[in-house]
Amino acid sequence: MIPKGGLGQLMKQAQQMQENMKKAQEELAKVEVEGQSGAGLVKVTITCRFAVKKVAIDQSLLGEDKDMLEDLVMAAMNDAVAKAEAATQAKMSGFTAGMNLPPGMGF
Repeated sequence: MIPKGGLGQLMKQAQQMQENMKKAQEELAKVEVEGQSGAGLVKVTITCRFAVKKVAIDQSLLGEDKDMLEDLVMAAMNDAVAKAEAATQAKMSGFTAGMNLPPGMGF
């Protein structure tokens, strides 16, 4: 049995958590991370919502093999995505703390 006012309080907490999560997602859309490859010769900057903001390729690579350059761009993108996912996970993990959710059941 739920104590009097308990359900209302629970609903209020859930609504507050939802509002906080929305705010955190909006903040993450502004956070930028940089992925690199080729010892920093290729750099890709994205937001934590995966919008690409900048791609920088060192001049020394422009005369190189096309396939190698494509691989370096891909590696820098993957590095940036991994960093964005880590930043997002770190920001959002606080919302599920204390909720006793099973592993993998985060937001």
